[in-house]
Amino acid sequence: MAYDKFNILTSSAVPLPIENVDTDQIIPARFLKATERVGFGDNLFRDWRYNGDNTPKADFVLNDTTYSGKILVGGKNFGSGSSREHAAWAVYDYGFRAVVSSFFADIFKGNCLNIGVLPVQVSPEFAETIFNAIEADPKTELEINLPEQTITLKATGQKESFTISGYKKDNMINGFDDIDYLQNIKEEIVGFANKLPY
Repeated sequence: MAYDKFNILTSSAVPLPIENVDTDQIIPARFLKATERVGFGDNLFRDWRYNGDNTPKADFVLNDTTYSGKILVGGKNFGSGSSREHAAWAVYDYGFRAVVSSFFADIFKGNCLNIGVLPVQVSPEFAETIFNAIEADPKTELEINLPEQTITLKATGQKESFTISGYKKDNMINGFDDIDYLQNIKEEIVGFANKLPY
């Protein structure tokens, strides 16, 4: 399933300065019945966003119109817990194209990269700088430059580099998932197969 190409993303951000956000908080288990990657955004952080009677909780950041954007800035150890792919699906389906944190759970990070959400790991100090900037001005913009592998606070020019595997970077720039990648090099694969002596 192809997804949006990612090159340079400039956007305001939604702050969620909570540590150890696990995948059951990102998308509760009761919403995992669907097998397609659509509709999960409605239930992103469901138990934090809504009361028992399905009314929005006014004090939760996704219900606060002060904050908006395609970047979610989370606390340390974001995406821990179970390995459910649906957590990344929910983040993408809601409209986020990048998640910034000082540490990601490995499986969640991999699932994000497979679905078109860029996990940007920064130092704890830079994460704190970002949170402080958003608190001071909710319209603060971040620039995430995937080709250069940098994240920049637009207002001040402060920036950090982040790491990503070359394979996943290329896939995100082209909007490929793993199957799209193989389809893209189909002729090379066929050519190699035809040269085999058996």
